[in-house]
Amino acid sequence: MRADGKINTLVLGSGGREHSIAHYLSKSDLTGDLHCAPGNPGMMEIAAIHRADPCDRRAVLGLCKAYGIGLVVIGPEAPLAAGVSDSLRASGVRVFGPGRAGASLESSKSFAKKFMRRHGVPTSDFDICTDPDECREAISRRTHPYVIKADGLAAGKGVFLADDAGDAEQICRDLLIEKKLGAAGETVVIEDFVSGLELTVFAITDGDSYRLMSPSRDHKRAYDGDKGPNTGGMGAYSPVRVPNDFMRRVEEEVIRPTLKGLRSDGIEYRGVIYMGLMLVGGGDARDEPGISVIEYNVRFGDPETQAVLPLFRGDLARTLLACADGDVKSCPEVDNSGAALCVVLASGGYPGGFVRSLPIRGLEGGCGESEDFPGSFIFHAGTDLDRDGRLVTAGGRVLTVVGVGGTFEAAKARAYARISSISFDGMHYRKDIGWSEE
Repeated sequence: MRADGKINTLVLGSGGREHSIAHYLSKSDLTGDLHCAPGNPGMMEIAAIHRADPCDRRAVLGLCKAYGIGLVVIGPEAPLAAGVSDSLRASGVRVFGPGRAGASLESSKSFAKKFMRRHGVPTSDFDICTDPDECREAISRRTHPYVIKADGLAAGKGVFLADDAGDAEQICRDLLIEKKLGAAGETVVIEDFVSGLELTVFAITDGDSYRLMSPSRDHKRAYDGDKGPNTGGMGAYSPVRVPNDFMRRVEEEVIRPTLKGLRSDGIEYRGVIYMGLMLVGGGDARDEPGISVIEYNVRFGDPETQAVLPLFRGDLARTLLACADGDVKSCPEVDNSGAALCVVLASGGYPGGFVRSLPIRGLEGGCGESEDFPGSFIFHAGTDLDRDGRLVTAGGRVLTVVGVGGTFEAAKARAYARISSISFDGMHYRKDIGWSEE
């Protein structure tokens, strides 16, 4: 902490999630100098950008020493799985993000499923397989659609659905024998398909105390009507309509057993737990459905973060610092009022091949609110500057446009109004984000 009581903060990552986190950290009077690595052009409005690899522990520690960093906030999963948190903590740096052991909840599907079974967290039945014969037996015990998951991190490409048993077996052979996902697919998890309404809840936790954030839902399919291939997420909104006692049940059935299980296993956890949940049965989220955990993530989701953080009425920097210090109980209960909706503007062809370095028009006024577009924000994801300093596309998901309002309808209208001012060649986005709430 500096002499003036402020804390220089480093955000690791370069996407819309990290831009959103940096934006709200910058609003805190606790935040001193803000740094991002590797960052993106949008973050340059609020932070110093460093072209460092967030998985390179020496490089990250070097930044911390050079700039007097008092808090590191880790955005993506890869640095967590690589043990960056462990190295920083061993050097006396406060970190928001679990160590390598805690990150196993996301980096290994088999670890997570066995953890849930062992500690009584509700999830679908499953088998863990390491050869095609085991896969064949596991598939024979199930009915379609068949769910096959690569055990390791696969950049969002490790989950497969198959209607035919033969196709399911081929997917397993592709992973185990053809090594199509490399080491990530050397073990596979085959589990029962669970149908229902899917949503996400984030818990900021120090492993003992926690604060739940507003429930959200993202849209994975590329095109309107939930059509087309899966993506990293084409938009999200929050809150989601749920039964009156839903959040209490999430605490009792999921978060408390999870934290108790981590303590029982001797795993220190300081960061956020993303709980991907399915409301099972009844067909309506208000009919007391069962809860099944689809997956854990050990970081904020993208694009859900861009729809959840605008509703967080606390001081984000103080909350994340308290978590890093193991003192979440000192933070007030979270007030998550209002509504937010975000829409991803993607490159033509995404999630397949796409062209980069296309000029982006309409962002000359910056990323924040304006007189013309109140209650809306823009977070960069896949952008860069060309040699002439022009903003250009540099990824599949290029920008996230967020609308915030007192109602879902107001938030949606503001997001789509802001989109009307932005363009780049081949730009595509979904026009129906939030359709399940209408």
